[in-house]
Formats: sequence, C-alpha cells, structure tokens
Amino acid sequence: MNRTTDPDGAGGAGAGSERDARPDAPALAVVSDLFFVARIRETGRLAGVPVEFARTPEQIEAALGRSPRLVLIDLTAAFDYERLFGALERARPPVLGFTTHALARETQVWHARCDRVVTKETLTQELPQLLKDGVKT
Repeated sequence: MNRTTDPDGAGGAGAGSERDARPDAPALAVVSDLFFVARIRETGRLAGVPVEFARTPEQIEAALGRSPRLVLIDLTAAFDYERLFGALERARPPVLGFTTHALARETQVWHARCDRVVTKETLTQELPQLLKDGVKT
C-alpha cells in the first residue's frame, strides 16, 4: 500500500492503498465547513459524481456500509477521528484527508491513516478529478 505526499507539503505517510474508486459509487464527504459542503456538492454535480455528506459517527458508519468510491475528510473539523479512522479501516475505502498549511503540523497524527493528504487549496483545484478518478497512489 503506497501513501502519497502532496507536493504542497501537507502530505501523507506510511502504508497506503492500492484500491480503485468504484465508478458507480458515491463519494462520502466528512465535512462540517459549509463553504466546503457547498463546493463539494456542486463539484460532484458538475462532475456527475454523487456525493453523500456525514458528520456524526452513526451517519459515517451507515454511509461506509454503502461502499463509497472515496472518502473526503476535513482533518481540521474536530471530529472524533479515532472512531472515524477505526470505521474507515474496517470498511477500507480510499481516503483523502485535507487540512490547511497552518494546521498541517497539528493534523499530522492523522496523515498516515489517509491514502493522501492535501491542503484545502489543493483540494479545491483537484476536486473534480479526485471525485471522478479517486486517490491515485
């Protein structure tokens, strides 16, 4: 499993995923920032990729039961990341974490548990391709 590091420095580390995105499955976004909820929803609509949103552990676990093509996680949102990543490890979908340059050091503890970690700026730029193709390792 190869995890990739983003060229802008937020990076992921450790063992990663060889899993491919399921082309018919929705993406799952674990996001609380309303700006990113709107951006992800609209980008998914334009890219022809359905996107589900979840915030609570129960919503996340239910969505993981539907085998999402990709899980986008805001690493700056103060979710229960230990529980979230435990559920993700059981379900094993491709995981893209995103953070900010300012918080990259604080969110570092979760980077190795993602297939890729990018800054919010990079996410904005690459989101259409990520939703369509998933996380390339």
